[in-house]
Amino acid sequence: MRRKDREITDIAAIDAFISREKIMRVGFCDDGEVYIVPVNYGYVHRGDECGFYFHGAMAGRKFELAKCSPKVGFEIDGGYRLIDGDKACDHSAQFQSVIGTGQLSLVGDADEKEAALNCLMKHQTGRSDWSYDSGMLAHTAVFRIKVTQMTCKAK
Repeated sequence: MRRKDREITDIAAIDAFISREKIMRVGFCDDGEVYIVPVNYGYVHRGDECGFYFHGAMAGRKFELAKCSPKVGFEIDGGYRLIDGDKACDHSAQFQSVIGTGQLSLVGDADEKEAALNCLMKHQTGRSDWSYDSGMLAHTAVFRIKVTQMTCKAK
């Protein structure tokens, strides 16, 4: 990170930021072309490992890329506020962001799928006591990003 003075290294502060936000952008490399998709997510941090879960259809570009191109980038941002200046170049912004890379995989086990969806739903709604129809689970793709590198920055 170029601006070390803006880097946040306190994992509790990073976790709190990620927990407040609701949308993450996941970037895939598709045969030399960049494909970015916004997703709802659930966040897991245990010990030294961090990860995200999101879901989608078992078809389409995101699903196919998850199977053949598992290295992804991700980004979460929030807290944006414009800071006015007298001249155009004096304007700035207050913000916080997390940027990282990870290994994407599909969750296949039904119990882990349900746990992952509950993680996602708890992050989005505050509740984790959901139940899922087995037919719906069978037709829903659940994706896991195992974080390999992550930085947080704020101004």
